[in-house]
Amino acid sequence: MKKILFSRESECIQPLRSLIEKQNHRTLVLWALDCTPRFLDIFEAAYPNDSRPRDLIPIAEAWAAGDIKMPEAKKAIHAAHHAAADAEGHPAAQAAARAIGHAAATIHVETHALGLIFYGLTALIYAAGANPKDCDEMTASELKWFYDRLLFWEINSDKQNRKWAAFLMKDAASNKEALLRKKTEEKAKS
Repeated sequence: MKKILFSRESECIQPLRSLIEKQNHRTLVLWALDCTPRFLDIFEAAYPNDSRPRDLIPIAEAWAAGDIKMPEAKKAIHAAHHAAADAEGHPAAQAAARAIGHAAATIHVETHALGLIFYGLTALIYAAGANPKDCDEMTASELKWFYDRLLFWEINSDKQNRKWAAFLMKDAASNKEALLRKKTEEKAKS
């Protein structure tokens, strides 16, 4: 795969990262699952007969609802990542499959939400045939889309009448992505 184009330290991601850090786990799950169809289209354009990323989506939904356990979901997440590895030579498809894997892994822990962004943006840029060095406008537009979708779920996540897995009903004192940033900053100071 060509290199991934974004990381936690990417300046352009910081506003979205800050918004992610303010969300509860269920909001991030709804948002991540909402974002996956865009990447499924990119992957399937290159690999229409490889259903591993598509198969992950209903499994992730079932996991979030508590209808299946983590081992089954983990197996499907790994299958999506294997689909990415098998897509050697197709960086858009590789990044798209990884974005879907991270979207599903957000159900496990909030820190995977940024993986959706890193790989999702990378997939969109490569799929558009854009030169990564000349994609600031596209990146800004796509980040706005992600940000706006997260704002939508921030407002509407509690309005959803849906079944949740018991572990997602426990509101943690702090978002794990926010805790990771704090830990990283403290480590950098020492």
